[in-house]
Amino acid sequence: MIKEIVLMNGYGIYVLSAFSFTLISFAVLYLTIKFQLVREQIKFNRKFANLTSEKIESAKKQKLYREIIINTSTSKI
Repeated sequence: MIKEIVLMNGYGIYVLSAFSFTLISFAVLYLTIKFQLVREQIKFNRKFANLTSEKIESAKKQKLYREIIINTSTSKI
């Protein structure tokens, strides 16, 4: 029975190879995006940590800063 499921009337090799290729591609894409996100967050935190208190207050008032903080705090990755 297992052999019949794996072979799939001669199409098993094509189906299983397509499925595995898709699964591996999604995994690589997910890991790449996650790595880039973490790298950008570290870069943002480094630049923001070096600012003076006046510049920090000015940055907090800006719309872009608020959007970045909202998006990074709700990220599920």
